[in-house]
Amino acid sequence: MGTVTGPAGDDRIDTSVMHPARRYNYWLGGKDNFQADRDSADQIAAAFPAVRTAALENRRFLRRVVTFLAAEAGIDQFLDIGTGIPTADNTHEVAQRILPRSRVVYVDNDPIVLAHARALLTSASAGVTAYLDADLRDPEKILAHPDLRRALDLNRPVGLLLIAVLHFIRDSEDAYGIVRRLLAELPSGSYLAISNVTTDFMPPEVAEQARLAGAGGGPHGVLAFRSREEFGRFFAGLDLVEPGVCPVARWRPEGEPESRPADADAAVYGAVARKP
Repeated sequence: MGTVTGPAGDDRIDTSVMHPARRYNYWLGGKDNFQADRDSADQIAAAFPAVRTAALENRRFLRRVVTFLAAEAGIDQFLDIGTGIPTADNTHEVAQRILPRSRVVYVDNDPIVLAHARALLTSASAGVTAYLDADLRDPEKILAHPDLRRALDLNRPVGLLLIAVLHFIRDSEDAYGIVRRLLAELPSGSYLAISNVTTDFMPPEVAEQARLAGAGGGPHGVLAFRSREEFGRFFAGLDLVEPGVCPVARWRPEGEPESRPADADAAVYGAVARKP
C-alpha cells in the first residue's frame, strides 16, 4: 500500500546546532552529520568511550524488539517515535519481513531525518509506512495527526517504540506524563518498548563525567541518565516481558554474537511491557 509522508520540508536545518539524530548517526558510523554533531559526540565519547558500543547495541535491541513483537506477539502496527536517520534494519523492514501487512508510523523532529525518510522509508506493497514531523514533547500533536490516524487503527494493539529518545526529555518536561498520555490512547494488548542511557554500571568518577558531558549542548544536547528505578517507572501498571528491565545487550540476545559487551560498555537500559 506504500508510503504516506508528512508536509513539505522547511528551512529548519541548522548545521551549526547539534541534533541527536545526526549525532547518533555519527556514532553508528554514518555520514549524515555535521561538525556540531561530531563535536558533541566526541565530547561525550571522551567521558564515556564506550558510547559507540552502546549506540550499536541499542540498534540491535530495536531489531530484536520488533522481531519479538511481530513474530511472537503478533503486533502488526508500530508507532516509532524518535526514528533517527534511516539505516539498516529499520522498524518497517524488520516487521514486514515477518508480517508483510505491518503498518509503521515514524516520528521525528529533524528535517534532515524527514528528507531521508521520504527517500528511504518505503513500505512493502502489503504494508504502510508514514512519517510525522513532530516532537515527542507534543504527544497531542502526534496522536491527533491525520497521517497517524490513516496509517494505524488505534482500536487494535500497537507497538509503541521509544528507543533512545526519552533520555532527551528531562523529568521537568514531564517525561513520565508523556509516556502515560501516549499509552492512554492505545488499547489493551499494546506494547511499550523503551531504552534509556544509565550511569548505574559506571565507576562514580566516570558516571559524574558522563552526566556533566550529557548536561551540555542546549535543549537537544541534554542526556537524562536514569537509574534502574527511574527507568522502571515508565512501565508502571504494565506487564513486563521477560527478562524485564536489563541492559539492552542482555535483552533476549539470541542470534547475537556470543561475546556480549560488559554492562558498563553498553550502559543503556531496555525493557518491553504489555498493556493489560
